[in-house]
Amino acid sequence: MYTKEMLESMKKVEANRAANAVLEPRRMTAEEKDTLLKTYHPDYRQEEFEVLSIGPNKGEKVPKELAALLQANSRIRPEEIDLSHVDYDVDVLIIGGGGAGASAAIEADNAGAKAMIVTKLRIGDANTMMAEGGIQAADKPNDSPAIHYLDAFGGGHFAAKPELLYKLVTEAPEAIQWLNNLGVEFDKAPDGTMITTHGGGTSRKRMHAAKDYSGAEIMRTLRDEVLNREIPVVDFTAAIELILDENGKAAGAVLMNMETQEILIARAKTVIIATGGAGRLHYQGFPTSNHYGATADGLVLAYRAGAKLLYPDTLQYHPTGAAYPEQIFGALVTEKVRSLGAKLINADGEVFMHPLETRDVSAASIIRECSDHGKGVKTPEGVGVWLDTPMIELKGGEGTIEKRIPAMMRMFGKYDIDIRKEPILVYPTLHYQNGGIDISSNGQSSIENLFVAGEAVGGIHGRNRLMGNSLLDIIVFGRNAGRNASAKAKETSTGALTLAHVDAYAKEMKEAGIVSNMVSPKLLPDYRRTK
Repeated sequence: MYTKEMLESMKKVEANRAANAVLEPRRMTAEEKDTLLKTYHPDYRQEEFEVLSIGPNKGEKVPKELAALLQANSRIRPEEIDLSHVDYDVDVLIIGGGGAGASAAIEADNAGAKAMIVTKLRIGDANTMMAEGGIQAADKPNDSPAIHYLDAFGGGHFAAKPELLYKLVTEAPEAIQWLNNLGVEFDKAPDGTMITTHGGGTSRKRMHAAKDYSGAEIMRTLRDEVLNREIPVVDFTAAIELILDENGKAAGAVLMNMETQEILIARAKTVIIATGGAGRLHYQGFPTSNHYGATADGLVLAYRAGAKLLYPDTLQYHPTGAAYPEQIFGALVTEKVRSLGAKLINADGEVFMHPLETRDVSAASIIRECSDHGKGVKTPEGVGVWLDTPMIELKGGEGTIEKRIPAMMRMFGKYDIDIRKEPILVYPTLHYQNGGIDISSNGQSSIENLFVAGEAVGGIHGRNRLMGNSLLDIIVFGRNAGRNASAKAKETSTGALTLAHVDAYAKEMKEAGIVSNMVSPKLLPDYRRTK
């Protein structure tokens, strides 16, 4: 199934494996990293961005694909929507059924609020389910939240909002215990101590995992808790506009049944956006590791209602997406593979970087190797570099791969690739939305009573995220939003419902001369072929 060129390159990898396994590549200097990113990272390709003409972030650049949705037409005509006919009336409306939404619902329920989740797919159909490597928390004797903070702050190019990052790292150990008590089956030593490993950019082993099913195990536990509590979940129903009250506070959402297109009205005292990421917009034509519904809906809804975005111009391209075979093109190859000892190798069998640089640096290094250096491995569909997985068992002993990363072994095994014996081909894949809706430390956006949690938030990680901090942020900020939204709901009296902001946004588009044939939010990607 490999081409002649691929097989010849693989022989070079095998011949150099023993030497490469003990090779300790140096880490790049700050200056080298800065030059590398500016030259090769997709976030620095100025021609791929557009300056917004309207809205709270007017004058700022965003990816062209996102700009098209932010400056598109609403899916509704406000004059045709009957806001007096309320189908759902709750204290806390949670838009999104992933880990952040589920965590928020559980905490809102704990506080005695009447909460409801609405999700355009099913509860658990989310990037949370697809996360593999683990969740960070500084809970070992040689570690501390302060060290965790420094790792994450530096890894995010010192751009994180300090108050958000402080909350993330200081509440991390308790988040792990909360999940453990709910029933998440973390990897543990025989004495019950949690097993932790390194991730890219970490100075301590603080990655807690459930093999390489970490996100699926966390989502399974959260979903079961939501369902066991009988918190209402409305599946296959998308939020297509936020509803404000006459005082400009978030007060619900216009919903659409994804099958029948029926319009429904949800009224709420507070609203939580937990809609996840944007990978299915395929920025710059990149493949994605994201689930089918990751189309930046929350950003569009909040922006049209007047909420400010933070760092919408920065995305994370995970360095190791599957580059071969084509059936799994773009699928995530967890960073845990490298934390267990595999190294990145070019077509000539050479190690070309430290395996645990931060994700943006690693992705840019691979792009450089495949472009200017001309040392990428050509495949029938594109190009990639080797991730030498057999090194793991060369270092850790036979059985390590099946024990620690069984999902990876099975994913490639379906295509007759035994990662215990053969290296795999990887290339960067669109993975995470670093930017999002700007929030304060209590989780509230610039719109009163509109809270945000999870990947839809901007500013927690700065301009780059370290492995394991996304599963952490959905827990910390999901719980945070659930607690604070329920508390706010208790002191809120909702005024008359209105969609005046939708008309105002349409007027602003017209005055700016924006003509679009698109409607947003996008809801689902369209992969139909056109002639």
